[in-house]
Amino acid sequence: MRNVTIIIVGAVVLVGVLAAGGGFYVLDETQQALITQFGEPRRDPVTTPGLKFKTPFIQKVNRFDRRFLEWDGDPNEVPTRDKRFIHVDTYARWRITDALKYFQRLRSEQGAQSRLDDILDGETRNAIAKHDLIEVVRSSNREFAGSEEGTGGGELATTDSIERGRDALAEEVLQAAQSRTADLGIEILDFRFKRINYVEEVQTEVYARMISERNRIAEEFRSEGAGESARINGEKERELKSITSEAYRQAQEIKGRADAEAADIYASAYNRDAEFYRFLKTMEVLRETLDSTAVLVLSTDSDFLRYLGRAR
Repeated sequence: MRNVTIIIVGAVVLVGVLAAGGGFYVLDETQQALITQFGEPRRDPVTTPGLKFKTPFIQKVNRFDRRFLEWDGDPNEVPTRDKRFIHVDTYARWRITDALKYFQRLRSEQGAQSRLDDILDGETRNAIAKHDLIEVVRSSNREFAGSEEGTGGGELATTDSIERGRDALAEEVLQAAQSRTADLGIEILDFRFKRINYVEEVQTEVYARMISERNRIAEEFRSEGAGESARINGEKERELKSITSEAYRQAQEIKGRADAEAADIYASAYNRDAEFYRFLKTMEVLRETLDSTAVLVLSTDSDFLRYLGRAR
């Protein structure tokens, strides 16, 4: 019984010593670990999660992330093959593939980020320096929004064609960087251009050219609009004159037929009783020409006097 007690007490003491000295550690699913003794690796990297054991006091756990990590480059001023200076901002994704090499070559994530700055920035400069600006800013040869016939964009669409494009340049940088990081225990998974912009000295010139091009296209639209307006107004005036002429012709025909019909009626009435017709016309003239203050002087052979004499 005494021996059992001694064993139990000894085991408790041993566990306490191990716990106090850091003999146990827990590894998370998102981590991998490398055990070092006095700064030198002693085991293969530990990649499985759970409760782990190490020699207390003299061994140290170096934890590294197993997840995808981010590299965000600083914007740099880079010249293109056609001597155009641009600001290039890039980013990449990477991960630790060999914790032992990673620890031996880079030590920490800060060291890895610093090395990636050198590699990715250098390869970005090399790739851009070997290509013209249009290869960097465009990813395909699709037509511009104003490149349809008659909009003035056709010239841009024919002169600004590319052979590779921005995506191919990003892939070129990625492959070159991957070949340089193979012995560092890391893998670059993806690389992209985040932003590309002209330097301040070039922006004014570029904006002026853009404004000039837009103004030229606007003037073409205005010229086309003015021509179309003149054509529409000309057709309107022609149709208006045609309608007016046709209406005048029809009005004259109607008036002619009315005058002819009136003449026929007058002639028919005159032929029935010429004397009565002459009397009516004379009375109409008197009513239209005389008023209560008028003084009438008639000759002896006047029809007015003759009719007045008969009435008396």
